[in-house]
Amino acid sequence: MVLAELGGSISRALQQMSNATIIDEKVLNECLNEITRALLQSDVQFKLVREMQTNIKKIVNLDDLAAGHNKRKIIQQAIFNELCKMLDPGKPSFTPKKSKPSVVMFVGLQGSGKTTTCTKYAYYHQKKGWKPALVCADTFRAGAFDQLKQNATKAKIPFYGSYMESDPVKIAVEGVERFKKENCDLIIVDTSGRHKQEVALFEEMRQVSEATKPDLVIFVMDSSIGQAAFDQAQAFKQSVAVGAVIVTKMDGHAKGGGALSAVAATKSPVIFIGTGEHMDEFEVFDVKPFVSRLLGMGDLSGFMDKIQEVVPMDQQPELLQKLSEGNFTMRIMYEQFQNLLKMGPINQVFSMLPGFSSELMPKGHEKESQAKIKRYMTMMDSMTNEELDSTNPKLMNESRMMRIARGSGRQFRDVVEMFEEYKRLAKVWSKMKGLKIPKKGDMSALSRNMNAQHMSKVLPPQMLKQIGGMGGLQNLMKQMGSNKDMMSMFGGGDK
Repeated sequence: MVLAELGGSISRALQQMSNATIIDEKVLNECLNEITRALLQSDVQFKLVREMQTNIKKIVNLDDLAAGHNKRKIIQQAIFNELCKMLDPGKPSFTPKKSKPSVVMFVGLQGSGKTTTCTKYAYYHQKKGWKPALVCADTFRAGAFDQLKQNATKAKIPFYGSYMESDPVKIAVEGVERFKKENCDLIIVDTSGRHKQEVALFEEMRQVSEATKPDLVIFVMDSSIGQAAFDQAQAFKQSVAVGAVIVTKMDGHAKGGGALSAVAATKSPVIFIGTGEHMDEFEVFDVKPFVSRLLGMGDLSGFMDKIQEVVPMDQQPELLQKLSEGNFTMRIMYEQFQNLLKMGPINQVFSMLPGFSSELMPKGHEKESQAKIKRYMTMMDSMTNEELDSTNPKLMNESRMMRIARGSGRQFRDVVEMFEEYKRLAKVWSKMKGLKIPKKGDMSALSRNMNAQHMSKVLPPQMLKQIGGMGGLQNLMKQMGSNKDMMSMFGGGDK
């Protein structure tokens, strides 16, 4: 999980403050000290952490707060805002536009995951309707073109490179011209990296940049280098006009906080983070939702976007109708498992849900959950149409379960476990009965029509408490329906 230890430590500090009967200077200091310790352990620069602590104390002056103010909410809001400020350079990066050719050049040290990131970036935009292409201008590293070729072929993305030509500038120019003629609207140029910052590397980058005139230069950086990221990013930015940063290898690395904060300090926005080796382990980095997830407050608008991505528009009205009827069948469970697997790594999806602590799904556990879902689906493949479409739990007797176990090559106990999971989900689904369905039947309209009453029935009690009870949940529902400040997610709590 991305920055799991940091997120867990900050969430615990906020929870301890929420459990305090009275919010005084001592409680505030304990909370801030805990967060400071967590940030320093995550390798965030001491100067930035000290500034953040000073700013929060200025904003939260407990003596000046009149009686009746929700002190918890004000402290949470201040912590949220300061963490956002630390990670946000305050300016957006260049955004490519469809049907208009854009050249994006990738730079970085060797071993930072640059070539893989190029393909992930292309694949991400391909799924969104762009026509990407990859150009391998890395002639320094043996096997660079083979790696890019293999990745591009797997992702079905056109590529260009040469085994014979040693001039990276010539390859870059030829590749860009070729793909412009082929009407590709996102041309990605992968450049050479080195083991360390060298004059030759910077000169080569400058020449490729001058020849291809990229619309955006992306600096790819390995998160494990921590605070050294600041010097690295500065050096690259002085040679070429770095407009954005992608931080790689964020899968479970506690020190990623240093890389994120140091890069933000160079005034180049982080636009994506790599969270694993696979093509879909690549997240858009948006400061407010990221910090919200770090604090265990979720990102419900991001969750709804994920659902919209995987549920085809023509199927959305049907899915919402089933939701409002409250009738949950095995077939619906199968379809939703399919959608969940399409949404990407399970821990990323779950971290968008409020109250989810990153520590609840330690590294390795996510593969277990994914394997379990696939196991359930294999067993459901051995069920009849009658069994899949029935809402009567009594239909599933022992002899039917034995037949399903034999047909899927699983143990009888596995089928029982799957059926118990079905009953649990059916109970949650039934609580959504009577949900007002949007006329157009789209998911974004559902988020606006869903009321706090419905959600309070579905959420586990401990999750509801962490959000801040009904008051906090109502704020959450507002956040889902609009793109206003993420701080509408904070709410409730005692004064």
